[in-house]
Amino acid sequence: MILVTGATGNIGIALLRELHLSGAAPVRGLTRAVGRASLPEGVEAVEGDLAQAKSVKAALEGARSLFLLAGMGAEGEVIAAARQAGVEHVVLVSSITVQTHPHLPGAGENLAVERLLKDSGMAWTILRPTQFASNTLWWARSIRDQGVVRAPYADIGLPTIHPADIAAVARVALTEPGHRGRTYAMTGPERVTIRQQVAAIAAALGRDVALIEISREEAHRQMASFMGDETADAVLDLMGGDVNDELLKVRDTVSRVTGSVARSFQQWASDNGAAFG
Repeated sequence: MILVTGATGNIGIALLRELHLSGAAPVRGLTRAVGRASLPEGVEAVEGDLAQAKSVKAALEGARSLFLLAGMGAEGEVIAAARQAGVEHVVLVSSITVQTHPHLPGAGENLAVERLLKDSGMAWTILRPTQFASNTLWWARSIRDQGVVRAPYADIGLPTIHPADIAAVARVALTEPGHRGRTYAMTGPERVTIRQQVAAIAAALGRDVALIEISREEAHRQMASFMGDETADAVLDLMGGDVNDELLKVRDTVSRVTGSVARSFQQWASDNGAAFG
């Protein structure tokens, strides 16, 4: 039995589909609202919240592998509960910021979870993806309502990753030998600027979308209103305010692990154009 947490998220739902199609093992998906979850046929849906470790214990019963997202809540308690339940292998989604921006608070928190997992006695695989292509869903309302994106750092290109590629690597790590005790830094196949992202979304929609480049200060004011000053500063650093060679580096991890070329941002935009319509 494989338990997938975050079952309805961008990575989780893609991973459930991959696992179901592979037929490698029975699959169980953890979601906070079973009644509203639409999971692939044959996947057992169970209710639980990673922010409340006690709610996950029932879902862990009988599971031998666990897909876990860092940054969702009580990871330390969930890891301890997994060990107690007899889980043998955990695939953890951390962040590339652990190695590119270790000074950021979020990176330190992810590193702490990685260490807890490594010290747990269970086998582990750690995935460290870069910026998600799905982060551009932040623009969905302004594109729908105004046909415009307002963003800073319009011409800094980052190797954004399609969440389905994170899922693909996770599926291999969960079902094939040779990946335990490995840490994988992951990116998309090329650098893509915000200007190029907006153009790809416009192409997927079949209509114009304007890009208005704004200052960091203006972006910070907008973002801090719903994520706080510290998080807004960290996100803006990662968007372009504090880039470095490690963050900009394009890595071939997806193709090496899965045997398939990593998906482009254009592919993500084509897959998800309806969300901006």
